[in-house]
Order: sequence, then C-alpha cells, then structure tokens
Amino acid sequence: MDHTHEEEKRLKGQIEMWEHIYAFVDSMTLKCAVELGIPDIINSHGRPITVSEIINNFPTTTSSSSSPNIDYLTRVMRLLVRKRIFSLHIDEKSNQIYYDLTPSSRWLLRDSQFNLSPLLLAQLDPWLLKPWQYMGKCVKEGGLPFEKAHGVEIWDCALANPQFNHLFNDAMRCTAEIIINAVLVKYKDGFNGIESLVDVGGGTGIMISEIVKANPHIRGINFDLPHAVATAPEQQGVEHVGGDMFVHIPEADAVITKWILHDWGDEDCVKILKNCHKAIAKKKNGKVIIVDCVLRPDGDGSFDNTAFAFDLVMIAHTSGGKERTEVQWKTLLNNAGFPRFNIIPIPAFPSIIEAFPE
Repeated sequence: MDHTHEEEKRLKGQIEMWEHIYAFVDSMTLKCAVELGIPDIINSHGRPITVSEIINNFPTTTSSSSSPNIDYLTRVMRLLVRKRIFSLHIDEKSNQIYYDLTPSSRWLLRDSQFNLSPLLLAQLDPWLLKPWQYMGKCVKEGGLPFEKAHGVEIWDCALANPQFNHLFNDAMRCTAEIIINAVLVKYKDGFNGIESLVDVGGGTGIMISEIVKANPHIRGINFDLPHAVATAPEQQGVEHVGGDMFVHIPEADAVITKWILHDWGDEDCVKILKNCHKAIAKKKNGKVIIVDCVLRPDGDGSFDNTAFAFDLVMIAHTSGGKERTEVQWKTLLNNAGFPRFNIIPIPAFPSIIEAFPE
C-alpha cells in the first residue's frame, strides 16, 4: 500500500512538472491569437464561426506565395478551447466546428472599453521576456535583470526606444482604465470632502481625469516628470504639473498614487511618501490614497496567485520594485509618518491603501 501511495505521489509530481515546464505555451498561443485578431474577428460576426471564416478575415499579405496554414490554426484553437479562452460548438447536421468567445476572451477585444490585449502583447514581447533569462544570474550575483538584458534600466529604455515606449504605455493605459473603473465603483465615497487631489506619477492624466469627471467638485493635479506631462491632453478640471516626486509634490487635500510605489524599493518609497506627507500637511483631514497590491501569503482570493507572479515581474523589470504584504505596508507607512491606514479591496488586481498622517 505504501509503495503504491509513493508511486502515485511521484506520478503526480511528474504531471505537475510537465505542466509547469510548458506553461509558456499557453501564454504564447494566446499571444498568437491576439496578433491574428481572432477575438475581434469572432466578435465582428456576432455569432460562432468556423476556422475558414476566421482565415477569410485575416488581413491580406503582400506575398502571393503565402497562404494561411489551416492545420496550425485548428491546433491553436484546440488548445485555446481547452484553456477556456474560446468555446467550441459542433453542428449536429453538418458536423462543422464553430468557435465563439468566452468571458475570458472578451477581455481581449480591441474596441472594448476594458481590453487587456496591450498588456498581453507587452509582457510577451522580446523586450520584456529577455530579462527573465537573467533572473538566476541576478539571484546569485545581484544586479537588475532588465539592465543586464538591455544595458539600461527600463525607464531609460523607454526614453531611447519609441517603439518600446509605445508598447509599454499602451499596456499601462489599458490596465489604468480597468483599475480606475474599479476605484470609482468601490471608493466613490472616499472622494467626498476632497477639494484638491494630486495624482503622483499620473503620466498623461488618465486616472485623475476620470476621477474629476466623476467628482466635479475636485480640482485635479496631474503630477509627473516634465516629459511625461508634456504630451498630456488638456482635461477640464485638471492641471498638468511637471516635477520630481523625490524632490517635491504639490500641495493638495489628498494625494493618490496608482502602481507607483511597487516600482521602488523601501528606501525610495519612504522618500516619496514623506513628500506626500508634506503635500497634505496643512490640510485638516489630509490622506494618501495608494492603489497597489497587497500580498496575502496564505490568500486564496481571485487575484492572489497573480499578485505573487507580479512580484517577480517587479524583479525582472524594475529597479528594486516589489509587491508588499500588509505587514510590509505597515512598516513602510509608519516610517514615512503614516501610523494609521485602511486596506480596501476593489474588483480588480490591486487594492486601495488609505493612509492617514495621524
């Protein structure tokens, strides 16, 4: 009996290891489908369609000798059906196979308000995949995987390479829209009583603009590096201000940051948070609204596994960034002069961490 049990455990371990080794196939096959525009092609028909109909809607190629490989596409769709990205229907009369969208693939539609395709394409682009090849070296010897892969840190790379900058910004924009919607749904009362709000690291002002639209009583300040705000579109009720969050942050009733602090190590985060503290110091009920991940080591929530994966993304792509547990957030906030805080879950990957100076 014991021998049989041990053999079953060994077999289970082998099965799991095979799945881990080839987990990248799922992601790369999904990237293939997005690059081909398959979710959009199915959606444009408004009904389940065949492989031939998918192929007939591919953009025409310049080479007269090239033609789509039906066998390849059939096998791509077979895997993605198994992974519940698409659904499969068989016509009983004709025995024809039809493919349709699922709740998962609807998040990949380019014309949808909430679309994760840009994030998928960015994370699986060679620019962002290459640093992972240096993870082991950096664990052993120190250093930054992205810098070892490309010779510069990610922010310098974005400045020097317009194509990568565009890819990266599109990914950030699509996630911003999803997260902002979740914030406005779950935290709408949190903006009551705020007359001025500064978005630290707000980029082109997407988040602060949406907050001001939903809360017209707020005067919004979009704060980022000068080159970042230089291309920001004019928005009613929003002022774009260039500067450096490590030096000074404009005064306001409240400060909000989204996916900023996870890009930096603890020492840098304390510097940023202390400047946030100064920005609200003259306000009676000042607070800092942090939209970032809270790691739950024993958590089994919908986004907990993604959070741990994202923590490793911070190693691969940033200069000391990390995702933090509640205990780590408490230490960080205390060191910056915020002894009291609340964690508010939202229907998205990050949470809201509401921090108060007293």
